[in-house]
Amino acid sequence: MARTKNPTDNHPPRTIGYLRVSTNEQDLEKNKVDILYFANEKWLSPVEWVEEKVSGTKDWKKRKLGEIMATLNAGDTIIVSELSRLGRSTLQILEIMKEAKERQIAVFAVKGNWSLNGTLESKIFLHVLAMVSEIERDLISQRTKEALKARKAAGIPLGRPKGPGKSKLDVHREDIIEDLQRGVTKTRIAKRYGTSPENLHNWITKNKIC
Repeated sequence: MARTKNPTDNHPPRTIGYLRVSTNEQDLEKNKVDILYFANEKWLSPVEWVEEKVSGTKDWKKRKLGEIMATLNAGDTIIVSELSRLGRSTLQILEIMKEAKERQIAVFAVKGNWSLNGTLESKIFLHVLAMVSEIERDLISQRTKEALKARKAAGIPLGRPKGPGKSKLDVHREDIIEDLQRGVTKTRIAKRYGTSPENLHNWITKNKIC
């Protein structure tokens, strides 16, 4: 089902063809053809290409995908050749899909014909993905507990090293400054980096940014 433009929108709908490969040997051309064919079938707007060669294990917010997501609005669309192009773990893919759903951004995957576009089918798919992610999260938690137990048995100190605390936003300093300069709202920036608008405001003030 093709996405229709909300009459209250004041911007033309955008269609992003996201292409990610993890090695230089992988070819993007076939994926481009598949995405273009899919976009034409859905009567979507002309495809804007976003390409990057990076591991899917890297935090999606620090990839080009995160940059382009920050600029999209309700009614826009992202197309990938397959869901694994979004990320290497179900948890990461679910995080991306949930943000897209909250912001009413449609996501399509050519392989398997998966979609997140407000239909009942896409809601069921998101629910199943959430269940799989919960299982994956439990397995990660179990492995973490086992690793901590092994470290304790080996006499290795546990916990955070002593010293003054640092904000988790510190490592994103350059990215946050760039987002602010591009006009991204503080509310969206805070959500992107997993903090509250109040904490972001305090961090900006403390670091004398902008």
